Amino acid sequence: MNKEIQLSGEKLLRAVADIKEAILQGQYEASKGVNRIQLAVYFGIGKYISQHTRKGVWGTGALDAISNQLRRELPGLRGFSATSLKKMRLFYEHWAFLDAKSSVTTDNFNSSVATDDISGSELADNSATSIVKLEEIDIYNTIQVPLTQDFPIEDFFRVPFTHHVEIFKITNLDARYYYIHRTAEEHLQVERLKKLIKEDAYGHREQMPSNFTKTISNAEMMRKAVMMFKDSYMLDFINVEEIGVRDSIDVDERVVEREIVNKVKNFIMTIGRDFTFMGNQQLLEVYGVEQFPDLLFFNRELNAMVVIELKTGEFKTSYLGQLMGYLTILDEKVRKPHENPSIGMVLCKSANREYVEFMIRDYSKPMGVATYKTADDMPEKFRKALPDIDALKKLMSEGQDKDE
Repeated sequence: MNKEIQLSGEKLLRAVADIKEAILQGQYEASKGVNRIQLAVYFGIGKYISQHTRKGVWGTGALDAISNQLRRELPGLRGFSATSLKKMRLFYEHWAFLDAKSSVTTDNFNSSVATDDISGSELADNSATSIVKLEEIDIYNTIQVPLTQDFPIEDFFRVPFTHHVEIFKITNLDARYYYIHRTAEEHLQVERLKKLIKEDAYGHREQMPSNFTKTISNAEMMRKAVMMFKDSYMLDFINVEEIGVRDSIDVDERVVEREIVNKVKNFIMTIGRDFTFMGNQQLLEVYGVEQFPDLLFFNRELNAMVVIELKTGEFKTSYLGQLMGYLTILDEKVRKPHENPSIGMVLCKSANREYVEFMIRDYSKPMGVATYKTADDMPEKFRKALPDIDALKKLMSEGQDKDE
């Protein structure tokens, strides 16, 4: 029999009915704006299609027949062409370790079991037990979070399916996590995501020079810390002209610190997620000697305090000794029993990366050195492109007067 017409009659009606029910069930929930539901529907349908097509239950023309029938039964339906159904199948297969009923793990997720290169003859079991049942297209319990992996579940569900289609093509799992996180955090357009992948943004990402690999014994926490901190931050919400300083050279640590504290939300959004501000110039006292670290945060992801020491000049090795003292006091006098050891960062205007890596390696506390730029450090052509602050304020004032 010609494989192009194998899926007909009762099999076709059953397949269409199963997928149609999942679509309708999911559309009701997705109408509430829940991206998670749409992804779960696609994941479930992808599994259903994978199990039928990979095991030879359906012929090669099955997806075209199903797509055409779905459009007849659901006029105006979009996103379920044969090509789209194939993408759903790949979506499932490349994330199969998230399936509660699958035996695929992160160790073999890129094996032949989970790729698009399997022929029906390799899995020729046509018995009834090989067929996925309707209840397995479960939009509420389809995807589970792997307990042993640092899986970005919240970000995963914030990423649209069109973006996932680009991301699951990547074989490196850590790279997938990286692009998922960037897409979710930066609300990337799909073309921007494609460009980042093409340019290998993951491979060229700049991480903060640190001693984390030597000082953090827990491999998972070490990996999180390395991925979390960048080597440079743009603090473009700090403008020395606006805060009454004649020249950026005249800015001292207290001015920068005050601006960060005044706009701490902006700062947290810049350095990363899950940071909670504990305070600035917190008193740390031991044996009658008082210490005042510039900025103190707690990071929920790392379950650790993060102390940041601000410097407006070039990196100096003495800053590491100062930071080491803060971390020692925090760990012995402030840290809770269930918390991980504290992490330190020197945030300065400039630093020689190779020199930092050489000098920091023998310190026993986890710390790193990053640099920052303010709005005044932006290239002249970009600064000129920005609206004048006074003119902008005037326009806003005029707009308010008109509204009144």
